[in-house]
Amino acid sequence: MEKGTNCFPTYHTIFLAWTWFLLLSWCCTGAEITCRSCSSPSPSWPSSSSRLRQEQRQPPPPPRGLRSWPGGRARGSVGAAAAAEPVPGAEPGGRAGPRGAALRAAGAGGGAPGGRGPAVPRTRRSAEGRRALPAGGVRGVPAAEGQRGGRAQPRGPPEDGRAARLRGAEEPRLSSTTFALTGDAAHNQAMVHWSGHNSSVILILTKLYDFNLGSVTESSLWRSTDYGTTYEKLNDKVGLKTVLSYLYVSPTNKKKIMLLSDPEIESSILISSDEGATYQKYRLNFYIQSLLFHPKQEEWILAYSLDQKLYSSMDFGRKWQLMHERVTPNRFYWSVAGLDKEPDLVHMEARTADGHTHYLTCRIQECSETKRSGPFSRSIDVSSLVVQDEYIFIQVTTGGRATYYVSYRREPFAQIKLPKYSLPKDMHIISTDENQVFAAVQEWNQNDTYNLYISDTRGVYFTLALENVKSSRGLEGNIVIDLYEVAGIKGIFLANRKIDDQIKTFITYNKGRDWRLLQAPDTDLRGDPVLCQLPFCSLHLRLQLSENPYTSGSISSKETAPGLLVATGNIGSELSYTDVGVFISSDGGNSWRQVFEEEYNVWFLDWGGALVAMKHTSVPIWHMWVSFDEGRSWTKYSFTSTPLFVDGSLVDPGIETQIMTVFGHFSLRSEWQLVKVDYKSLFSRRCTKDDYQTWHLHNQGEPCVMGERKIYKKRKPGAQCSLGRDYSQTVVSEPCVCGQGDFECDYGYERHSNNQCIPAFWFSPSSLSKDCNVGQNYWNSTGYRRIVSNNCTDGLREKYMAKMEKCPGKAPRGLHILTSDGKLVMEQGHNATFIILMEEGDLQRTNIQLDFGDGIAVSYANFSPVEDGVRHVYKSAGIFQVTAYAENSLGSDTAVLFLHVVCPVEHVHLSVPFVAIRNKDVNITAVVWPSQAGTLTYFWWFGNSTKPLITLESSISYMFTVEGMNTVTVQVAGGNTLIQDTKEIAVHEYFQSQLLSFSPNLDYHNPDIPEWRQDVGKVIKRALAEVTGIPDEQILVAVFPGLPTSAELFILPHKNTTERRKSSEADLEQVVEILFNALNQNLVQFELKPGVEVVVYVTQLTLAPLVDSSSGHSSSAMLMLLSVVFVGLAVFLIYKFKRKIPWINIYAQVQHDKEQEMIGSVSQSENAPKITLSEFTDPEELMDKELDTRVMGSISTIANSESTKEIPNCTSV
Repeated sequence: MEKGTNCFPTYHTIFLAWTWFLLLSWCCTGAEITCRSCSSPSPSWPSSSSRLRQEQRQPPPPPRGLRSWPGGRARGSVGAAAAAEPVPGAEPGGRAGPRGAALRAAGAGGGAPGGRGPAVPRTRRSAEGRRALPAGGVRGVPAAEGQRGGRAQPRGPPEDGRAARLRGAEEPRLSSTTFALTGDAAHNQAMVHWSGHNSSVILILTKLYDFNLGSVTESSLWRSTDYGTTYEKLNDKVGLKTVLSYLYVSPTNKKKIMLLSDPEIESSILISSDEGATYQKYRLNFYIQSLLFHPKQEEWILAYSLDQKLYSSMDFGRKWQLMHERVTPNRFYWSVAGLDKEPDLVHMEARTADGHTHYLTCRIQECSETKRSGPFSRSIDVSSLVVQDEYIFIQVTTGGRATYYVSYRREPFAQIKLPKYSLPKDMHIISTDENQVFAAVQEWNQNDTYNLYISDTRGVYFTLALENVKSSRGLEGNIVIDLYEVAGIKGIFLANRKIDDQIKTFITYNKGRDWRLLQAPDTDLRGDPVLCQLPFCSLHLRLQLSENPYTSGSISSKETAPGLLVATGNIGSELSYTDVGVFISSDGGNSWRQVFEEEYNVWFLDWGGALVAMKHTSVPIWHMWVSFDEGRSWTKYSFTSTPLFVDGSLVDPGIETQIMTVFGHFSLRSEWQLVKVDYKSLFSRRCTKDDYQTWHLHNQGEPCVMGERKIYKKRKPGAQCSLGRDYSQTVVSEPCVCGQGDFECDYGYERHSNNQCIPAFWFSPSSLSKDCNVGQNYWNSTGYRRIVSNNCTDGLREKYMAKMEKCPGKAPRGLHILTSDGKLVMEQGHNATFIILMEEGDLQRTNIQLDFGDGIAVSYANFSPVEDGVRHVYKSAGIFQVTAYAENSLGSDTAVLFLHVVCPVEHVHLSVPFVAIRNKDVNITAVVWPSQAGTLTYFWWFGNSTKPLITLESSISYMFTVEGMNTVTVQVAGGNTLIQDTKEIAVHEYFQSQLLSFSPNLDYHNPDIPEWRQDVGKVIKRALAEVTGIPDEQILVAVFPGLPTSAELFILPHKNTTERRKSSEADLEQVVEILFNALNQNLVQFELKPGVEVVVYVTQLTLAPLVDSSSGHSSSAMLMLLSVVFVGLAVFLIYKFKRKIPWINIYAQVQHDKEQEMIGSVSQSENAPKITLSEFTDPEELMDKELDTRVMGSISTIANSESTKEIPNCTSV
């Protein structure tokens, strides 16, 4: 709508016979032609050069999303161009296209460019001129499915098989002149602007685009004032060193021209107000990626920069003002007249400071943060905003499922209702014509097809029109859907549908209610009967519109020639891309005849009264064919004396001049050749009333189409007269009596084999009155609704029309409560917005109560105050049960939601023992700051395990089975935050430990942080090893947090000594003896800093036994028991009598006599929390805990803990 509801403009490229690609659009930006006959710089360029060209100016395509067709009109396979006619207001490279451009996958259209083409009721620009975008909203000429390499090889001279139809043996010649753009032989691209409207001015910008550098290295600007007979080179007027990249033309004033310099050299624009005769140059401080002209005001322009900023100008680019940053590419639109109050209002999709994407509106001169408004209160999906005609579409994805919203005529947004189990993966807005939305939806079980849906007037309720329509990928990954709307007659669509792995072409005359196969021609080109019996054989058409205004595309029609269709296709059981020909219908698709056996470009001349055809080939040609009887007979004309490699052809948009321009080259390395063809001589006179006949529109003989009989005025076949400017296709129309074919099934109903609309299994007809209040009325559907734009009267209209009924009183049912963003996690102190929905019940007479679960509740007399949501701020973390209660006189209903309120976790410390015994459980704790962070999830990894253990508790017990260093990692998840800590544990079969104490001067330098403790532990270890000669790997020192400074010494067995258990234990006893002797003799000391010598002592009260995991050692048990008794007696004496014990009594006195303050931070800042010694565990308690752990045969549980001080809670708001 990407992601998906997505829509929008794009710039497309075609890969032609050689290595160049063709850029589109000629009116607003000037069309760009690519040399098809130039020599190839590299054989790989046909597949890569175009992408290089586009990507250097454009960001990568956005995720799929809500999409829309450029002009809101289905005019061909999505992804194909809309028409062969030029479109004013286009961007460079063909970014503006007629209303039938095509659906894109995931891109955003930037709004209508404004301006009208000669035969285009409404045009839209491609906001993304240099690449294909996802879906809808594309405002430009869409990209084709790919190269034309798949077409059939020519079967011989075009005249073969048609000689009887050609008028005479002599070869007539059209009046023509040829002009060579001298000096531009190396230029491989050209952009053309022909003002039209009887203007004789033609502008051509030729360029040398270097695909390796990704930029334009040379350019030339040419101007003609005599319809292309001669050209003047204007390089000296724009600056000889200026390299131009694009040409733009105001859609509302063709005299105003804008040229862009190549950004690789400089960022500037050149402006002309006299059709390109003179220019003024203006420097820019940003690089333009695309432009969007206002549909009414010729001076107003929006510019989108390469760094995603949107600028506005009110003087045709002379001055620019920044409107907004972080704007989504192609998701900005001008206001729509009659709907938006201010003409300078801009709709845009942008990322705001909160990091989310929002739909915003503001005026171009008043777009400060305080002046912007958000018509939709919630955030939306990226690249999902579509502003098209009376409708605005957005997409919101929650829980992996997309929800689409629509605003009709700027009313509040309403959720789009598709059939309940369509479960769309992707959605494209195809058409918004005639107060109705045509959408293509890819459902959950589809991969390469889409279903077509059609809406009610407000664009809310959608019903199925056709299933399994063919889709494909364009050159830039854009979605291409095979659907075409016939111009000039409302309600007629063509679609290619996939049935049993075969693609077949279907046609509808009532906007998708009924579809049928196309009847094949009765005879072939030679007049032989065609054996093709429905439904086994039929005519199939390629429905790709031209992405290039210089070619006609595979199908075309014209509003000024109603009923006349020209298309490329084949006869058979399915669509083929090899055996193709050109077919024409003169009666709106009822019957067809073949006119060519190969591919031809066919254009409409003189308002569609004549046809001109040119063979689509990579070899040089010099002929074209003209028909005055809608393709029944053709006359061959030569238009040049020298065969020409044709790169494209352009029919005069002004029509009155009756001039056609053919672009090409005489040889692989020649200059551009511009052949001006004057076909005025083809028409002998002006048409009179005797030259016209009437044509009755019908559907297989049925005269009523879309509820009315229509009679059109058309020129008689064979009349070689010109229609002229004052021609009008007079239409006589009268309404028909309503029949069953004028009604489609309403939302929630499905058509069955008996042609009756019956409720779907998931739909309750009574639900239509759910928003109805007692005392009011509502329209109760009969299961049918008249097709939008159908003009039938009487007949079955009364029977099938919805009936107005009084609203029934209903008890509340289907009460739902959800958060505005769909998430069940909220940060403490932030606004939580709750949305209350009710499927049935009287909204105005139902009381609502909302209990937030934290002791606060609110009540409302009806639903009006809660329509936009109810906000609440939680001041503490936790899980809260939010309850909604609805009650009226007929009943009640309840809904419950559990909301997790979290305080973002900022730090985690893994508290683990330094040493553990193999095959014994170890308690491990994750200490989180802040401590009251709400519900947290803990992920634990041990050793080399790849799968974590997951708990809701901050502690876990684990048994290590492998000796050596084992890694423990914990991740803590809270809300959107995930933090981690990792520690190592030494695991052994047995070891010994001893508490250490230090001289008092160490406490003065102890900042009590983990890093300091680790460094001091390494210093002590090094000092012990130097004094005793014991290897480093057998010593481990862990300094405890807090004061007084203390540590634990771990004496570990030598590596690989587990097998020699008894001898190793004896060795370990010797190591302990050596260490104790050194410590008792005060030999172990280290210099903390110059002049600060610290002595290490053995803490006499905590003699540690040999720790062993085995049983049966009575001596160890006895030693342990004696240690417990001794330590208990010592603690009692210290506590009771405070006897003088070295290094202990001192700190006991300090603790009791004075609350000495300590700073737990290296910075010693005033803001750091001040912790007193009384907040720490008493030394006696510490020793008791140590002894308890040793008696249990385990290890110290306070080792390596982060801190004993309390961790502050999350600040309440």
